[in-house]
Amino acid sequence: MDSTINPQAALIYVMVTMAAVDGNISDTELRKIGNITSMLPAFAGYAKEKLIPTAQQCAAILQEDDGLQTVLGLAKEALPGDMKETAYALATEVAAADLQLGQEELRLLEIIRASLGIDRLAAAAIERATRARHLKP
Repeated sequence: MDSTINPQAALIYVMVTMAAVDGNISDTELRKIGNITSMLPAFAGYAKEKLIPTAQQCAAILQEDDGLQTVLGLAKEALPGDMKETAYALATEVAAADLQLGQEELRLLEIIRASLGIDRLAAAAIERATRARHLKP
């Protein structure tokens, strides 16, 4: 499969997929995605006005038969090396955004990890760091 998206779009695809897994993208999840795209170095130079159209493209693909596999395949092809770990980290951030991790989110994290070839130890470290960032006293 030829990559038809750039690395930033791939990261957005992974975040949108995570947000949509339970059938409802919350305002909290949308804010998290917006904050991530405006602050992370991976999105340096990324035009903010591309975020909504890119998210809509992802949502359209997800509606198709085998949409999840298509989205993850596009992401895998578009992401160089360690950016796959970045994508997984962003998926965990979006999953943690509403402070409710259901079975759907946990299963999708597993699918993303496997699809992007993230080592189990690296995934556990990423998950632990995300959890630590979201703990409250």
